[in-house]
Amino acid sequence: MTTLHFEDGELRAPLVDYPAGAGVIVRIEASDVSIALSRPMDVSITNRLPGEIVEIAALDPPYVRVAFNLGKTRLYALVTGESVERLALAPGLRAWVMIKAVAIAGQSLKPDRAPQPRPWPLDRTTNPAKH
Repeated sequence: MTTLHFEDGELRAPLVDYPAGAGVIVRIEASDVSIALSRPMDVSITNRLPGEIVEIAALDPPYVRVAFNLGKTRLYALVTGESVERLALAPGLRAWVMIKAVAIAGQSLKPDRAPQPRPWPLDRTTNPAKH
């Protein structure tokens, strides 16, 4: 397994064949994202991130796209209208998004020429004056 760090947390994915520290673009399909109202504990889904619902858009029935703000990252979940009603989802609601690690693989990972990611966790011992 590989840990991918980003501004709002980390994602676990199957082994990524890029050098350590390389930037990658991760594409997560909305249909691979589930929603939980409380912190998911006893689940097999590895990636669980807290966020806030910022938009709910009705699509062709029965589908609804739910947009989450994770901080600087926006993530979408594709659910049914029934789930929106049953969970009473609404903009402003804090909830958890869940993404299976196996959903982050193959074509969803692309090399990027982005700036080098920051070290994780931040190592303050190498040069404390810069922090």
